[in-house]
Amino acid sequence: MRYDVTVIGSGPGGYVAAIRCSQLGLKTAIIERYQTLGGTCLNVGCIPSKALLDSSEHYYNAAHHFEDHGIATGKLKLDLKKMVARKASVVEQNVKGIDYLMKKNKIDVHHGHGSIASKNEVTVTADNGDKTTIETDKIIIATGSKPTTPPAFNYDKKRVISSTEALNIDVLPKKMIIIGGGVIGLEMGSVFGRLGTEIEVVEYMDRILPTMDKDCAKELQKTMKKMGIKFHTKHKVVDVQSKGKTVTVTVQKRDSEDTFELEADYCLISIGRRPYTDSLGLEDVGIKLDDRGRVEVNDHLQTSVDNIYAIGDVIKGMMLAHKAEDEGVFVAEHIAGEKPHIDYNLIPGVVYTWPEMAGVGITEEEAKERSITVKVGKFPFKALGRARASMDTDGLVKIIADETTDEVLGVHIVGARAADLIMEAVALMEFRATAEDIARICHPHPTYTEAIKEAALAATGNRPIHM
Repeated sequence: MRYDVTVIGSGPGGYVAAIRCSQLGLKTAIIERYQTLGGTCLNVGCIPSKALLDSSEHYYNAAHHFEDHGIATGKLKLDLKKMVARKASVVEQNVKGIDYLMKKNKIDVHHGHGSIASKNEVTVTADNGDKTTIETDKIIIATGSKPTTPPAFNYDKKRVISSTEALNIDVLPKKMIIIGGGVIGLEMGSVFGRLGTEIEVVEYMDRILPTMDKDCAKELQKTMKKMGIKFHTKHKVVDVQSKGKTVTVTVQKRDSEDTFELEADYCLISIGRRPYTDSLGLEDVGIKLDDRGRVEVNDHLQTSVDNIYAIGDVIKGMMLAHKAEDEGVFVAEHIAGEKPHIDYNLIPGVVYTWPEMAGVGITEEEAKERSITVKVGKFPFKALGRARASMDTDGLVKIIADETTDEVLGVHIVGARAADLIMEAVALMEFRATAEDIARICHPHPTYTEAIKEAALAATGNRPIHM
């Protein structure tokens, strides 16, 4: 078997790269070590977590908000097994969709562990040990990432778990300790917190979501506290022990020797993810890794072996499915001789809690670090008629613009539908819009998008209309 391009890994980056290669007339193969396509995102990440987030949000609203809308539900009952089964059904539908796309685009799928035997050969080892060698002109590494689980945390996949195992819990825990106040920890904490589990989050930094906007993160933490989630910021976990159905987590204050213990049914480790390059054969062909285990690439996403590319979580940058997808398209088009471009500054990040949080561009803190003089406009959701109508008044929009040129450098949102609202900012920033441009655009009323217009008005001279 010989191909123009062979993609190792079928997550969002891998399968999108394969499709684009095929569209460009390249004979393409994709290798997936598991029996289902879609990688972490479709199987144990983005898709199943959002399914549970939506289901748990419905339950929480029924328990806490329906009555305010004049809806009497009677005695509410949780069927967590059915909720998890619906999640599994959603995953199955999406996986079947990828199967269909592979067939539609005439992409050959090989199941097994892919490893690079030489710059033009990939070995596929099936579950039964059988090996097949594929010859290929180009190789795209898209093997994604795995949860980081330090030995001190005694990760056993039973009571000390990652998000992968958390997605399949079908008996509601009474209490869960979450190590890490990042995106994954907050999303999984939201799922179980809404359903009634007592949640405590331990975060080493002085706030949650330390890489995102500080004001928005503070607002989100305040909202999650109202839901009953407890936070231990400026603390670190020094030991995790599991015994029977109980986990004991030893926590230490960051700037002292004082420790205390937390006990729970489960401990969820969510301190980040590491590039997954295990047994990939990179060292055999001379592909270089950086000090964090990521594959080193140039501006064309080529590795140190020029016909081998790498995309997504295995290279530097945010570990986001949509970033990997854009890189997959970029590599395919580069291989085909086109001149694609990615603006990494304009890749949005989203936290799918409720309210949601999203951001694009630089934060106010980053502007200070870069000595960029900026002006900032903010507008709270509680001043929106649409937000009051839906009872989604928590949150704000924050716009950061260059003091001299008025160009929008960053937009950060915490509030209802922030994941969708952020795309207005992305689109306008792609065209180098100013805060004045956003302020002059007519936004429909009543909508959540009006908060963006009002924040822009605040940034252009402190002239919001409704505040």
